[in-house]
Amino acid sequence: MRLVPVHAARAAAIVLIAVAAGACARAPIATPVPVRPRTVAYATGEDVVAAMHDRYAGRWYRTLTFRQKTSRLLPNGKWDEQTWYEALELPGRLRIDFDPVSAGNGVLYARDSQFVAASGHIVRAEPGINDLLLLGFDVYANPVARTDSLLRRQGFDLARFHRDSLDGRAMLVVGANANETRRKQFWVDAERLVFVRLLEPNPRDSTRVQDIRFVNYQPRGDAWLSPRVEIYDRGKLVFSEDYTDMRTDVPLDESIFDPTPWRNPKNWVK
Repeated sequence: MRLVPVHAARAAAIVLIAVAAGACARAPIATPVPVRPRTVAYATGEDVVAAMHDRYAGRWYRTLTFRQKTSRLLPNGKWDEQTWYEALELPGRLRIDFDPVSAGNGVLYARDSQFVAASGHIVRAEPGINDLLLLGFDVYANPVARTDSLLRRQGFDLARFHRDSLDGRAMLVVGANANETRRKQFWVDAERLVFVRLLEPNPRDSTRVQDIRFVNYQPRGDAWLSPRVEIYDRGKLVFSEDYTDMRTDVPLDESIFDPTPWRNPKNWVK
């Protein structure tokens, strides 16, 4: 799951990884999971985070594994495709192994840090939070106060909030007021209370905004799972992730989220 920093061949970007709506057709979203009727007057980002957490706390899956086809548009117009294997344990843990797994290359998010592995050895370790992991998954497992704190650390202004729409669905937008496109912000489906979009301006180029979307949500028990992530730049699809063999609440050995040793016989990938 790209999950979230975006071109991670030998580095990690989100899945996290890594833009405009009409560039790519979207399949219809699955029938929503029945939810308790609720009336909420949102005023701030904190209100949205609390509502997301309260809707699914204790009902969201705690682990997830899947195989990912990672597609990246090259400067020559051709697409480069790779296979990644990803495992999540909520909150805060995401392991990405690049194919072939035997080569020992990948990325790990754990302990509010990011570790990059090459040839079976950790070659870089630094503080790092994966925005997509935080917004798409950890928000349902972390205490609300911790999510708020991490979001602020990541550059979201939780005092800024407005309503909008996307693909015909009502959205709650946190991090920007209406028409503020140059602020880092995330969009939440107002009915399902799931993350659907992240807009992040390029600090070095005022004409570019990275637009990351979770699309084609499917029900998983009382929770949801997006099997596809799309990243746009200047309205053009430049990166995508497609997940297969998705399994929730599967047992995972704790040791796979320890960066050393990277090659681990207890890795879920066989």
